Amino acid sequence: MKKRIQIILGFAGVLTIIILGFVCAVFYGFYHINGPAAKKYPIKGIDVSHYQGEIDWLVLSGQNIQFAYIKATEGSSHIDEKFAFNYEKARESGLKTGAYHFFSFDSPGLSQAEHFIHTVKPFEGMILPAVDVEFYGDKKEHPPASDQVVAELKAFLDRIEQTWGQKPVIYVTEESWQRYVQGNFNGYPIWFRDIWKKPNLKSAGQDNGTPHWTFWQYTNRGRLKGFSGGEPYVDLNVFYGTKDEWMTFCSPLLTE
Repeated sequence: MKKRIQIILGFAGVLTIIILGFVCAVFYGFYHINGPAAKKYPIKGIDVSHYQGEIDWLVLSGQNIQFAYIKATEGSSHIDEKFAFNYEKARESGLKTGAYHFFSFDSPGLSQAEHFIHTVKPFEGMILPAVDVEFYGDKKEHPPASDQVVAELKAFLDRIEQTWGQKPVIYVTEESWQRYVQGNFNGYPIWFRDIWKKPNLKSAGQDNGTPHWTFWQYTNRGRLKGFSGGEPYVDLNVFYGTKDEWMTFCSPLLTE
């Protein structure tokens, strides 16, 4: 009996070590629960902001990534302190490059669009601009009214489309998708954040317009070399499509 208990305890100890090791591997970015298959999604990229600190783009770009989204603006006046440097150096590294805006629920959509347009200069082959719609501060506990957000977001998107000649990308979380975007902005490219599973917009109710996501941010704990900020990880994303479809997506943009 005593020997049996020792065997059981030993097995439980080994199992605990395995589980803790797995949890640590996920937490520290050595393993991604939902890592997408490279054969199915050959186009991989990152999104960065000032949190990644100083970036050596030649080092970063040489690690099996094809694109980079750079945070440009937030609200109606804020500019990411690293935007100008990152925007220029990412392009020089050979990565397909785009810029994104962090949408504020406390500022008019049109003034946010004008701020982004004034800050971000388009170039041939640029990835479509993106707007990040997610909760911040206490907004998740006290979400703004849907009709108000939808109206301001529409004003933002319309102005960006007028300038770029194409619909911009909308970045969403599960919460912002369900509350503000789902059913209101069909036809827009969707950039979905889900670190647990692959997004399925059809099951989420996207039954017309865009039938699938365009970008999927599958982890916020990517481990790459080439940056030295307070944030030790970088977001990793994949594009839905083939290499040929990717090149079409990055076709020259029409500007004013």
